[in-house]
Amino acid sequence: MSPVLLAVIITCYFLLLFGISYFTGKDDSNATFFTANKKSPWYVVAFGMIGASLSGVTFISVPGWVQSTQFSYMQIVFGYFLGYIVIAYLLIPLYYKLKITSIYEYLLQRFGKTSHRTGAFFFLVSRILIASFRLFLVASVLQYFILDAWHIPFEFTVISSVLIIWLYTFKSGIKTIIWTDIMQTFFMLIAVIAAIIILLNKLDFSFTEFIQSSTYKNYSKTIFTGDFNDKKHWLKSILGGMFIAIAMTGLDQDNMQKNLTCKNIKESQKNVISLGFILIFVNFVFLSLGVLLFAYADKFGISIPMVKGEIKTDLLFPEIALNQDLGLGLGIIFILGLIAAAYSSADSALTSLTTSFSIDFLDIEKKDISKQKNIRKRVHVAFSLILILVIISFHHLIKGNVINSLLQVSSFTYGPLLGIFSFGIFTKYQIKDPFVWVVAILSIVFTYLLNQNSAHWFNGFVFGYEILIINGLFTFIGLFIIRKKEV
Repeated sequence: MSPVLLAVIITCYFLLLFGISYFTGKDDSNATFFTANKKSPWYVVAFGMIGASLSGVTFISVPGWVQSTQFSYMQIVFGYFLGYIVIAYLLIPLYYKLKITSIYEYLLQRFGKTSHRTGAFFFLVSRILIASFRLFLVASVLQYFILDAWHIPFEFTVISSVLIIWLYTFKSGIKTIIWTDIMQTFFMLIAVIAAIIILLNKLDFSFTEFIQSSTYKNYSKTIFTGDFNDKKHWLKSILGGMFIAIAMTGLDQDNMQKNLTCKNIKESQKNVISLGFILIFVNFVFLSLGVLLFAYADKFGISIPMVKGEIKTDLLFPEIALNQDLGLGLGIIFILGLIAAAYSSADSALTSLTTSFSIDFLDIEKKDISKQKNIRKRVHVAFSLILILVIISFHHLIKGNVINSLLQVSSFTYGPLLGIFSFGIFTKYQIKDPFVWVVAILSIVFTYLLNQNSAHWFNGFVFGYEILIINGLFTFIGLFIIRKKEV
C-alpha cells in the first residue's frame, strides 16, 4: 500500500471523526461532557459499546491467541454474559437510584471519603493501564508494518494518536463518544467479515465447509474439562470471565459512564443484556478468523512476525492483510478496522479518566461554576500526557500476547474494587474508613504471592483469571476485619 493512499485513508477517517465531533460538540458544558445530558438511546449505546468492548486487543490479539489456546477464550466470553446479567439487575438499579455521575460516589455515601478515593484510584490505575495496553498494540502494528519504513519514531506515533483523541473529545466528551463509537464499531466489524470472506475464497472453502474441516477442528476446542490445575479449565474460565465483566464493566467508570447516559434504568439494562448476547457471536467470529489466519499461513508458508527475537502472534493478521498480496481492498479495510479499534476504547477511557478525577478527587461540582469547565479541560490535558508516557514505556517492557497481559494485570488492579463494592452491597457493616487503602494494597500483595507460588503450594494448581475473585475475597475479608463494632 502506497504511503500516499494510506495517508488519504487515515485523513478521511479522521475527518469523519471530527465531523461527528463538530455536530455533537456544540454544547461543551460539564453535564454534556460527563453524562450526555442522559438522553442517549439505548440501542445506539449498545452498538457503539461493541467496538469499545472489543477494541484493538480483540481485533488483533484474539485471532493470534488461537494457536496457543484454541477457542478457550469463549469460556471467558460465556462468563462475561453472566457478569452482564449481574450488572444489569444489581448494579445499574443502584447507580440510577443514587443519581450519581461517578460510580465511586457510591463508596462515599456508603463508607466515607477514603473508600471513595481508594475505589477511584484503583479505577484510574486500571483504566490508564488498559487504555495504554490497547493503544500500544495498535500503535505497534502501525509502526511495524508502515511507519518504520518512513522512519517515523514510535513516540511520534503515540503522541499524534493521543492528540487526535484529545481534539475530538475535549468539548463534549461522552456525548461525542456515544456517536463516534457507532462508526468505529461498524468499520471494525466490516474489516473482520471482509477478511473472513477473502481468506475463505483463497483457501477454497465455503464457511460451512470450513467449520466442518479438520483444520477448523484442530483449533476450535472450546470447553476444557480435563486438568483442573490448568488455567484453561472451563469452571475457572467462566468464573473468571464473569467477575472480569462485573469488575471491568460494572465497577468501571469508563463503561458505566456510557450506560448511565441512557434515559432510565430499563433502557440501560436493555443495552447491557443485548451487548452480552452480541459479544458471544462477535468473539466467535474473531476466533474463527484466527483459525483462517493460521490455516492460510500454513498453506502458503507465511512466518509469524518476530519483534526483538520474540514471536508475535498479534502481528499475524496485519502481516497477512498488508503484506501477502490479497488485494488493495483488504489492506484498506484492515487499516480502517485497525484505526477504529484503536480509537473506539481510548477516547472513552480518556473521557472517563477526566470525569472520575474531576469528580472523585477535585470535587469539581463544589467549585465555582465559572471555574468548573476550565478545571475539566486541564484534567483532560493531564491524562492525555499520562497516557502518552505509559504507552511509550510499554514499548520497552511488554513481551508476549497482549490480551493475556491485559487480563492478568486487570485481575490485580480490579480486585480491590470488587471487594469494596461487594462488602458495601452485601453487608450492612460500617468500616474504619481511613484504613481501606491499606486493606486494598495488602490484598494485591497477598494475591500476587499466591499467584506466583500456587503451583508449588497446591500440587501444580495454576490460577487463571479467577485470581480476580481471590483478590476481591482478600479485600472483603480485610474490610470485615476493620469493620466497626456494633453498639
